[in-house]
Amino acid sequence: MVSLAMLVIMAGCAAYLFLKGTLAQGITMIFNALIAGFVAFGFFEILTRYLIKYSPGIAVWAPMICFLLLFVLVFAILQAVSMQINKEKIDFGKLPEQIGRPAAGIILGYIVTGHVLVAAAMAPLPSQYPYARFESRNPNPSNPKKALLSPDGFVTSLFGSVSAGSFSPMGEPKSFALLHAGFVDQLHLNRLGGKDTPLMTETEALKVPARDGVWEAPENLRDAEGKPVPSQAGRNLMLVRVEIRKAALKDAGKFTLSQFRLVCSSKTTAGAMAGKGEAVYPAGYIGAGSRLQAKPLGEVISVDATKVSGDTLTIDLAFHVPTGLTPTLIEFKRNNIAKVSAVASSEDAPQMVPFGSPAPQPQAAPGPESQPQAEEEVQPGQGEQSDSAARPNRPRHRRGLSDVSRSVTGDLGEEN
Repeated sequence: MVSLAMLVIMAGCAAYLFLKGTLAQGITMIFNALIAGFVAFGFFEILTRYLIKYSPGIAVWAPMICFLLLFVLVFAILQAVSMQINKEKIDFGKLPEQIGRPAAGIILGYIVTGHVLVAAAMAPLPSQYPYARFESRNPNPSNPKKALLSPDGFVTSLFGSVSAGSFSPMGEPKSFALLHAGFVDQLHLNRLGGKDTPLMTETEALKVPARDGVWEAPENLRDAEGKPVPSQAGRNLMLVRVEIRKAALKDAGKFTLSQFRLVCSSKTTAGAMAGKGEAVYPAGYIGAGSRLQAKPLGEVISVDATKVSGDTLTIDLAFHVPTGLTPTLIEFKRNNIAKVSAVASSEDAPQMVPFGSPAPQPQAAPGPESQPQAEEEVQPGQGEQSDSAARPNRPRHRRGLSDVSRSVTGDLGEEN
């Protein structure tokens, strides 16, 4: 169905330019569509935040609405300007016109279709729309199904190549290709849980340790059946500790592992929000008995907020990280992004925590006059502190995007 719709759009654009347009107009429209797409990718997150603020009832539709609105509006403005500038008809000759007009129309239709497919993937539609990119039960992120000629992948990759931080007006560069690595896959995988699994959270949900929150899995790690966890060639099994705030469990308490993703970047650019990233999805999490509990990415996991002790729910997620890359960001659902800590050494690696158990409190080194104290159990959120928790003057919970997300969408002066 999507292939047929794509062919119809391309044929319509080709027919229009062949019958009523010129080659010069076709070339101009192609560049106008590309520029409009860059603006849509660069600013839809900013506009989405404001739309959610004033119309929270349409929050789940806001990204699609803002993306399409920016694309159509900017394209229309550019077309109006170009028509005023090029009032004189430019004719390249009979043969170039006859060949170039439909060719330009096909390219224009391809670009327009790509942006429409991206916008449709942002909508809270069933996972088979606009097309089934992954199997719903056991998706394989490394083997996505693509639309005819993959127009959505083309326009996304093109913007990722030219972006210097989603057109962020100030601050360090924040590359779209890093912050939204595998953006089309992310949009489709985020919807695998069905209509009852929220695509985004109303308040900030993620909390990560400022240090020793990422470490290599121990060699003696076993799966749920007690068997050694199989290794993958060219990849290292790493554990990443994340905490979900109890106050956000209204939206975050039902999720799939496909809604978590670890963005890894080159070790030479570790910590920098520049360059390209690679998204890695969880192989499972640490469960009872400190064993790796493998779960299909599409399986829905539900958490009862009344059974969560403390302020957060702790999860030690397992990822097969490509050799040569290092974890940079952890992302959850649509609007939660947080920087992870540097990889801890084997000596500093924390104790694994079964799903939902309180994270252990790090022991402070005793002073020369201090007396030894018995180890006490501490509720999650009282031990390792995230970057956001270390700032006492900031509100504890905020509607919408996380710290890194807000810096991406323009709140640099407020948040940084």
